[in-house]
Amino acid sequence: MIARGLTTAILLAWLTSGAADAQLASGSENARSDASSVATPAVGDANEPGAAASSTTEDAALPNAPQAKASSPQTKPAPGYTRPTHKVKLVNYLFDAFGPYPIVASGLLAGINQASNSPRDWDQGMTGFGRRWGSNYGISAITTSTRYGLADLLREDTLYYRCDCSGFFPRLKHAAISTFTARRGQDGHREFSVPALVAPYVGELVAVHAWYPQRYDSTDAFRQANYSLLVYAGQNIAFEFLPNGPHSLLAKFHLQNRRFAPEPSNN
Repeated sequence: MIARGLTTAILLAWLTSGAADAQLASGSENARSDASSVATPAVGDANEPGAAASSTTEDAALPNAPQAKASSPQTKPAPGYTRPTHKVKLVNYLFDAFGPYPIVASGLLAGINQASNSPRDWDQGMTGFGRRWGSNYGISAITTSTRYGLADLLREDTLYYRCDCSGFFPRLKHAAISTFTARRGQDGHREFSVPALVAPYVGELVAVHAWYPQRYDSTDAFRQANYSLLVYAGQNIAFEFLPNGPHSLLAKFHLQNRRFAPEPSNN
C-alpha cells in the first residue's frame, strides 16, 4: 500500500512538472512574439519612429527635384504708349517750329507787344509789328529746335500725351507736370526733362544778345523765359482739355500734325 502510494505520488509529480514546463515554454514564445511586434513596426505606418527614419533616409538618397527658375520681369510699355519713330518726331518738329501754329501764335503775341509798346525802341505801325512778329517767330523756332535737338540727343520723348486719368484736377496736374518732364525708354516712364526746362531760356538769351535793343541783358532774357514757360504750360493744358478728334477745331488748326502724340489705336 505504501509502495503503491509512493509510486502514484511520483507519477503525479512527474506529470505536473511536465505540464508546468509546457505552460512556461508557451508563455516564453508569446512574450518573444509581442516583443518582436513592438520592435518591428508595420510597414507604411508613418506615425512610427522606424517609418520616419526610413522615409528620411530614402528622401536623402533621392536626387534634388528641379526647381522652377524665376523668370526675369520683362519691361513692358506703359498702356497706350508707343515710342515715336524718328519720322514722327521730325514731322512734329518741323510743324511745331515752322508750321502755321508758330506763325499764328507769333502774330497774336506781336499784337500784344504792339499794344504794350514792347520793346519801346521799335516803331509802331506795320514796321514795328513786323519786327515784333519776326522776333517772336525766331524765339519760337530757336526754343523748339533746342527742345527737340537736346531731347533727341538724350533719347527723350517730349511729345505731349494726354492723361489716362479722369477728373479736372488730375488732368490739370498731368498737364502742368508735362511741362518739365519727358518720356524715356521703351516703357515710356516719365522723368524730369532738362531740354524742356532749358529750351525757353536758350531762345530768349539768343534773342536778347542777337537782335534785341542794347539795353536788354541776360536778366531780361531770364524774365521773359519764365513767361515762355507759362505759355508752354498753357499750351499743354489746351492740348489736355480741348477736343482733338479728327473733326475737331484743334485738329484742323494743326492740320493733323500736332506736337502732342496721336491717340493710341484700339486695334
